[in-house]
Amino acid sequence: MNYKILQFAIFLSTLCFFPFLVYSQIQKPNIVLIYVDDLGYGDIGVNGAVGVNTPNVDNLAKRGVNFTDAHSSSSTCTPSRYSLLTGRHAFRNKAAIINGDAPLIIDLNIETLPKMLQKAGYHTGIVGKWHLGLGNGNVNWNEEVKPGPKEVGFNYSFLIPSTGDRIPTVFMENQRVVNLDPNDPIEVSYGSRLDGYPLGSERPELLKQHADPMHLQSITNGYGRIGFMKGGKSALWVDEDFPFVLSEKAVDYIEKQKENPFFLFFSLHDIHQPRVANVEFVRKSLMGPRGDVIAQMDWCVGEITKTLDKLGITENTLLIFTSDNGPILDDGYFDYAREMVGSHLPAGPFKGTKYSIYEGGTRMPTIVSWPGTVEPGTNAALISQTDFYASLAKLVGQPVASGNAEDSGEFLDVLLNKSEKGREYLLEEAYVFGIRHDNWKFIPAKNVDVPQWLRIKYVDPGFFPEPQLFDLSIDPFETNNLANKYPDKVKSMEAKLISIVNGEASIR
Repeated sequence: MNYKILQFAIFLSTLCFFPFLVYSQIQKPNIVLIYVDDLGYGDIGVNGAVGVNTPNVDNLAKRGVNFTDAHSSSSTCTPSRYSLLTGRHAFRNKAAIINGDAPLIIDLNIETLPKMLQKAGYHTGIVGKWHLGLGNGNVNWNEEVKPGPKEVGFNYSFLIPSTGDRIPTVFMENQRVVNLDPNDPIEVSYGSRLDGYPLGSERPELLKQHADPMHLQSITNGYGRIGFMKGGKSALWVDEDFPFVLSEKAVDYIEKQKENPFFLFFSLHDIHQPRVANVEFVRKSLMGPRGDVIAQMDWCVGEITKTLDKLGITENTLLIFTSDNGPILDDGYFDYAREMVGSHLPAGPFKGTKYSIYEGGTRMPTIVSWPGTVEPGTNAALISQTDFYASLAKLVGQPVASGNAEDSGEFLDVLLNKSEKGREYLLEEAYVFGIRHDNWKFIPAKNVDVPQWLRIKYVDPGFFPEPQLFDLSIDPFETNNLANKYPDKVKSMEAKLISIVNGEASIR
């Protein structure tokens, strides 16, 4: 009799434990994060793009959720990437746009998104643009460069070390330069001129695309770059090959890891300048090179989704598609983006661009797809890319350790389209801070002239001698300053902003 009771107890306990097993398996999907560069809210078809088609991105939105109020943490790239991987705002580490020889800016003592996922049993990989610094500040590009992605939590890396417009113009795989000839070592300088590749300022006839003075230093593959470089000829990349090289590496990574939970950070170079479309994508849009590389970006997205479908793992893969900051038409290279934009609105219905504190600077095209789990539709919740950390930690059952990801809020139900209750407050970083409180937007006074380099790019960074307050529910383009009408709201939002920046209050 006791034996039968024991059997029955085991049976009941198994029934109770079985849903937990199933839940655990479901809650550890593969995670693919596609991070586009300089893609505006309005640059995809589902958000109103004109003059270019994005069928693969649109299909993601069709079978997933399209967010209408999701933000990067900053309107520039390095700070956004830092925040995405650490769950903390870049101003806490004074992270700004960095040169190609800058040291790693992520503190190795903090837990990052990939480190957290490694603890949960994930294999982690990054393919594409890095721009977070490498080494300790005196890089020898002719040997393994560390610290880098491995020390930050990536098992595998294939990198554009900095950006497409910066030296060195070589790929790195697992922190070593690809195809480097040891008899032709690389030298890099962001100060002194090197007796290496010709300069765009001196040999303009060698350029495929003319540029501003900042981008007229070493010429490689016909494009002037920022910085000086010598050697490494066999390792130089060909810009026109970016979509194929990066997509092949990303697909190869997925195929090799298909039997295990994996996290792939696919960090595209497109649509950053120099905007170089492969011949297969030239004239795929009505907007010249900028539109063509949007089409090229969309093709890369399609390569990922087709691979997931082919391997039969689409329904076990959470895919997040977004961008690092808002759009920019003129950003150093003369590719006639402004002249050819036509009726297309890169930031959609929002004011602002890359470098700007207005909504277009940080409100990102954001799509989450997980067929069978995420209900298709749209979601108007206010969320930040800093929230990916805590939300994915909840998904995979990992606690967020004290002192880590201090700006990351847990909004897993929002990401999975089970809730539209997002953030109450959201911080926006540019060359001035902004803060959202639901649909209210506050920008403090900054009585300075717009720098000349921003004027050249036709950018309004949001500087104004008086505080600015907008009600985005009726004024999404931020045209009607209500600061004088609602002084108490200005006072409370300014106090909240100051307390966050001073570390006295949380932004979660």
